This record gives sequence, structure tokens and C-alpha cells, in this order.
Amino acid sequence: MEIALQLADWAAYWGEVPVGAVVLDAQRRIIGMGVNQTIYHHDPTQHAELVALRQACAFMGNYRLPAAQLIVTLEPCMMCMGAALHARLGRIVYGATDPKTGVCESVLEQQQYQSLNHHTEIVAGVLHERCGEQLRNFFRQRRADRKQQTNNG
Repeated sequence: MEIALQLADWAAYWGEVPVGAVVLDAQRRIIGMGVNQTIYHHDPTQHAELVALRQACAFMGNYRLPAAQLIVTLEPCMMCMGAALHARLGRIVYGATDPKTGVCESVLEQQQYQSLNHHTEIVAGVLHERCGEQLRNFFRQRRADRKQQTNNG
């Protein structure tokens, strides 16, 4: 999670929502890393989780990662959870909950849908205070910047 937090700092530096993600293989080696890049690429699919999963799949030469785990600073959204399920990802570990779009426990809980053909183990709340504070600080600063622009404009 420490590496994911550092990646999220980079995303914030570039003006993206500060979310960082790391994919580890069964031996806990990094096989993929990602940061949010939606603004930079003008692409709503460039979430940190998907960037990291794409890199991990390319590295492994396989679109299935059953022994891998995704470490991410924010609870995954429906799109990212869908990709994780299609990759047959073994585990997702996340920090802060996302009360607006999170589908591990906040808005939906993927584990309750027994008809899904794969269920990924979920570990919630790892370094949740640091992950949440990173996001709150980013949005606090963004609001302050907008307010200043409005006052100066």
C-alpha cells in the first residue's frame, strides 16, 4: 500500500485524482503499477486499477491473474471490479472506501451476487486513514484553487 500511496501522489501532482494501484504476483513481486490518467488521456477507462492490470497482464502474457492481488488506495468502482473479475484476480486490497462509486462494500457489494462466475477476495481498510486523507487533501486544494480563480476572475 505504501507504493500505491506514492503512486497516488504522482497522480495528484499531474492533476489527476490521487489513486495508485499495484499488482503483485504470487511471490509478492510487482508486476503492474498504475495511477489515474483519465484527464491526461481523455479516457474514462484510465483508472489506476486498469492501468496496473493492463501492465500486469502484458507482463505475465495472460489476461487471467488468479494468483495475483491488486493493491489500490481507493475502493474500486464497477468498471475496475469488472476487469478484476474477468482477470480472475485472486485478491483486492484497498484503503479508503468510496461512498459514491465503490462496489466492494459502499454502493454495491460484489460478494452478494452469487451468480457471478468468479469471486475475488476483498481486504478493506488497509491504511484507510492515510488513503482517505490523501484524497480529502486533494479535493480540498482543488476547491480552494477554484475559489481563488473565481475571486480573481
